[in-house]
Amino acid sequence: MAKPRRGDSLELVIDDLAFGGEGVGRVNGYVVFVRGAVPGDRVRAKLVDARSRFGRAVIESIEAPSPDRVEPPCPYFGRCGGCRLQHVAYPAQLASKEKQVRDCLERIGGLGAFELRPILPAPEPYGYRNKMEFTIARLPPATHDGRGLADPARIIVGLHQADRYDVVLDIERCLLESETLNGLLDEFRREVRQRALSVYDADAGAGLLRFVSLREGRRTGEVMVNIVASTPDVEALGSVAERLAARVPVTASVVLNVNANKASVAVGTEEHVLLGRDHIRESLGGLTFQVSANSFFQTNTLQAERLFGVVEGACGLSGGETVMDLYSGTGAISLLLARRARWVYGIEVAAAAVTDAVRNARANGIENCTFLAGEVRHVLPALMREGVKAEVVVADPPRAGFHPKALHALAALGPDRLVYVSCNPATLARDLGDLVREGYRLEWVQPVDMFPQTPHIEAVARLRRAP
Repeated sequence: MAKPRRGDSLELVIDDLAFGGEGVGRVNGYVVFVRGAVPGDRVRAKLVDARSRFGRAVIESIEAPSPDRVEPPCPYFGRCGGCRLQHVAYPAQLASKEKQVRDCLERIGGLGAFELRPILPAPEPYGYRNKMEFTIARLPPATHDGRGLADPARIIVGLHQADRYDVVLDIERCLLESETLNGLLDEFRREVRQRALSVYDADAGAGLLRFVSLREGRRTGEVMVNIVASTPDVEALGSVAERLAARVPVTASVVLNVNANKASVAVGTEEHVLLGRDHIRESLGGLTFQVSANSFFQTNTLQAERLFGVVEGACGLSGGETVMDLYSGTGAISLLLARRARWVYGIEVAAAAVTDAVRNARANGIENCTFLAGEVRHVLPALMREGVKAEVVVADPPRAGFHPKALHALAALGPDRLVYVSCNPATLARDLGDLVREGYRLEWVQPVDMFPQTPHIEAVARLRRAP
């Protein structure tokens, strides 16, 4: 039978969930990805993109719903680019993520026998994020309000539309953050609208407001507002900070990050404290952490404690080991492991995160940690040239995984035990395959659901150097 063509209407039985959250159906072996479809659905879908090996389709009708299909609770679902799995029952989300980890390790890594442990579910499927970043935009002049009157001054504080970075949805309430942060978001929106503050226009290169990022210490209750603007207008934004703190008393920090570049990123080249401290505090695993606006910290506090517990158990420390923590962020894993190690070296490229890590060590009275700023591929070989060795290495690289030179340096270091924390099963599989070829044996992999309602997957892998 001929391959389906663009515009064809197909009847599909969805049998899998792909990376990114699309349902997967097949027509005579031809793979079709269907946005919004759930494994177990029987749908009629229109093919909108037909390539040689696969196509993409949109649902025309659901002929028979899957037993795992549920009504998404968020009114923005389907339009917002954030949550893509709210229409999938949580147990089915977990099963699909666990299967994706196994498929990647077998297909990409070509790995032999190993133990895939059951995925750890999150205790909070909603309201779990301790950080949310919102884009500040302005409705175009052609947009009308409920009275039918043009309202070009109305400010939007929201999230990008799915697959449309140029469109921002005004989000009144996000179900992934707490009610405290939702209240703070509402107050911020009200303040900037009442003051009619200008919004940055990338084409014109003018305007003030660009982003607002909200952070919360889930254990401490402290919250932070990080306003990203194009200029250091401390006077205008300082009065906003005062009003926010008056209305939301748990506000411990309001900072202004200045990004005068055209690049649309919520990170500034200079920072001004508008109110309170330049950080908030969070408690995790019995330790207290200081988290600043631009430093990385796990966005799901409760599940991060479980993740770090898995990491600590995998390290198997007896007290006399030297540990390397690669891509160490603000030092959470380093400091937790320092309590059971002889010495810990943390390597992190972000200087702000290293500063936080040093402050965190000092605040917790931990003296057996050294934190170094720089890329792992440069810093790790330098440490080795100085004669530093390690029995245990923990690595938590970004989504792209290890740089080849960093992986080569790690193999040359040759630790007895290696614990790899990954947020991308594909690059995890690739790197594990390389490490196995370098003389390591993969013992087990533990998936952890850090981000319910989204396709993202976290996993911990334990390797041991083969004799």
